[in-house]
Amino acid sequence: MKKIECISVFDMMKIGIGPSSSHTLGPWRASQRWIEELKEDKLLDQVKSIEIHLYGSLSLTGKGHATDIAAILGLCGHDPVSMDITQIDVEVDRVKNEGRLNLDNSRFIDFDFNTDIVFKKEFKEFHPNGITYIGILENGESVESTFYSIGGGFVVKEDRENAKQKQEELKSFPYQINSAQDLIEHCKKEQKIISEIVLENEKSLRNELEIHSGLEKIWEVMLESMYIGCHTEGTLPGGLNVSRRAAKMNKNLLEHRFETYDTPQGWLETIRTKEVKFRQILQWVSCFAISVNEVNASLGRVVTAPTNGSSGTLPAVMMYYMVIENHNATFEHLKQFMLVAGEIGSLFKKGATISAAMGGCQAEIGVSSAMAAGALTEVMGGTPEQVLMASEIAMEHHLGMTCDPIAGLVQIPCIERNAMGAIKAINAAEIAMESDASKAKVPLDKVIATMWDTAQDMTSKYKETSEGGLAIKVNMSDC
Repeated sequence: MKKIECISVFDMMKIGIGPSSSHTLGPWRASQRWIEELKEDKLLDQVKSIEIHLYGSLSLTGKGHATDIAAILGLCGHDPVSMDITQIDVEVDRVKNEGRLNLDNSRFIDFDFNTDIVFKKEFKEFHPNGITYIGILENGESVESTFYSIGGGFVVKEDRENAKQKQEELKSFPYQINSAQDLIEHCKKEQKIISEIVLENEKSLRNELEIHSGLEKIWEVMLESMYIGCHTEGTLPGGLNVSRRAAKMNKNLLEHRFETYDTPQGWLETIRTKEVKFRQILQWVSCFAISVNEVNASLGRVVTAPTNGSSGTLPAVMMYYMVIENHNATFEHLKQFMLVAGEIGSLFKKGATISAAMGGCQAEIGVSSAMAAGALTEVMGGTPEQVLMASEIAMEHHLGMTCDPIAGLVQIPCIERNAMGAIKAINAAEIAMESDASKAKVPLDKVIATMWDTAQDMTSKYKETSEGGLAIKVNMSDC
């Protein structure tokens, strides 16, 4: 039986740089982890040269997902949360042009960008996203370490040593939650809503001020990514020449009120002044989701929710709640929203997967839609049973969705899928709110189990390899 680990809200929603949590953020974190290993073994100063071997899905779509760039930035001592993204090209160009890498930002070693990053199409048995670091020491000996990027920015080793700590942390949770059924039983017994249960668990890991400020920072990055996306025109990088659409959508929707503000919060308040009908609601929600994923596609800073490829769904629904559903909404509502969303996401990670390389896009957009649907239901006054029903409805209608990015880029069909996932989330919440959830025929746990079965049955060409579906039916020339 799978050992359940502690999964925090801050595990499910991480600040990072696009375009992919498993192919960009994960390898970046793996590089940082390897640097720490070398330090612990007192070998960092002895490293003379390095090779990076990318396996399976990381190899097949690595260049389109900037896996090679992310791995280098991690080795150079940069952090995805704090790095000035305007310096990414500067750092990478220096490595390419000078043929050397600033290891841990402490000393330069020889590194050939074209030959020292090796793309290996074969899959390692443990997980489709494998990355191996080989370091040659001054004495001629070599050191080697392999990591696996398992989705959502999570990085593990085959021995899963970090898992032991996560299992210990779980014991400190006042409410042990391994399934949706566990969650609902805690709610009934304690007469609490889901966000209150989750908050109590989070308080066993950090104090309330840390929780509040951490979630506040996450929302700031979400809002900023929407703002940047809605005010940046041009073409996305990568070769597909995909035109940015969010800025034009935002300008058309705001009409004469466009640019009467100069901050993300001012933009939010301006949108609140607009009268919206059904069509405008669809346009706004799509605009919010697309804006985030255009930022993500251009190596911008976003929040995994639960992944980079699905980073637009959750903030789009949160923004919908703020500017359309409830003009009196405050950060406290958003905090409640994120606590619920994080818990729903953790249920899918525990019972199935949030990695497209393991489960296709149902594991990313499907999970993000389920997270958003459940969270929206609670802040709209739904019961815990209705929250779980909304999440189930959202995922049920994403089952079997493949991951087939054209040219290995997180652009087509990924960007639009976030908009569709957000709209489905809102629809699922509305259906659940009008339903007697005690009579629901499909429990959330059954949908999670079904998603995992579907993932295992899905062929590898539909799991973020760009070897099937749209990725081969649509030629670069078509774009």
